[in-house]
This record gives sequence, C-alpha cells and structure tokens, in this order.
Amino acid sequence: MDAKKYNAYVEQITPKHSCRLNTLKAFACGGLICVIGQALTNFFVYMGMTMTMASAYTILCLVAASVILTGFNLVVPIVKVAGAGYLVPITGFANSVAACAIEYKQEGYVFGVGSKIFNIAGPVILYGIVTSGFFGALYFILLEIRAI
Repeated sequence: MDAKKYNAYVEQITPKHSCRLNTLKAFACGGLICVIGQALTNFFVYMGMTMTMASAYTILCLVAASVILTGFNLVVPIVKVAGAGYLVPITGFANSVAACAIEYKQEGYVFGVGSKIFNIAGPVILYGIVTSGFFGALYFILLEIRAI
C-alpha cells in the first residue's frame, strides 16, 4: 500500500468522535455525580451530622460505590457513556486504585496488591502533594510580603 491508500484506509476505520457531544456527556455525568454527592451530604446533615462529618461520609460513600462498580466490572460501560465525567471526580480516583488491586491480586497480596495498588494513583498523589506544597509555600510568602 502506498501512503495515500494507507491514510485513506486509516481514515475509514478510525472511529469518529464528536468533541461537543463528548464534552456535553462528561459535563452531564460529572454533574450527576456531584448532585448525588450533594444529596448524600444533605441527607447526612439532615440526620444530625456536622457538615465536616457529612462531607467525610459523602466521600466515603462515593469511593465505596466506585470500588463496588469496579469490582463488578461496571465501570467500563459507564465510562463509555460518561467519559471524563466519571473519571475526573473522586470516583475515578477510587476506580484507578481498585482496578490495580484487582488486576494484580493473582500475584499475591504483598507483591501483587501491596506493591502495585498505587501504579495509576501514585502519580496523582505525588503531584497533588508537590503542587499543594508549592502553592502553600507561595501563599505563605505572599502573606509575609503583604504583612510587610
């Protein structure tokens, strides 16, 4: 095959994606997860918890739901529809940790799950800590300059 025929073939078999539709789906699904989170928070506050405690339980419920969905292999069909709307919030983080644990379980709990569980989530944690440290230091410096 020459280059033109090959490019035409690749163009023909490459799936077509609508950026606007994908963005709309991600926005709607991510928003739905946020609505569920807010409903859980409101429920926990209604049950008499403080806002801090209700927020902690909301996060716990969303993480647990994501891990359960990952365990039953239901995340892939959800992500096909929701896209980044599912993967960006805390549900995606929980999915990345649980998926690694499930994938490496056959290698044992110590050398499989224990050492590989943060393969995907590790960089997120690392860069989150480094970035928060950087911006915390920047905030401190700016407060000191302002005080002078």
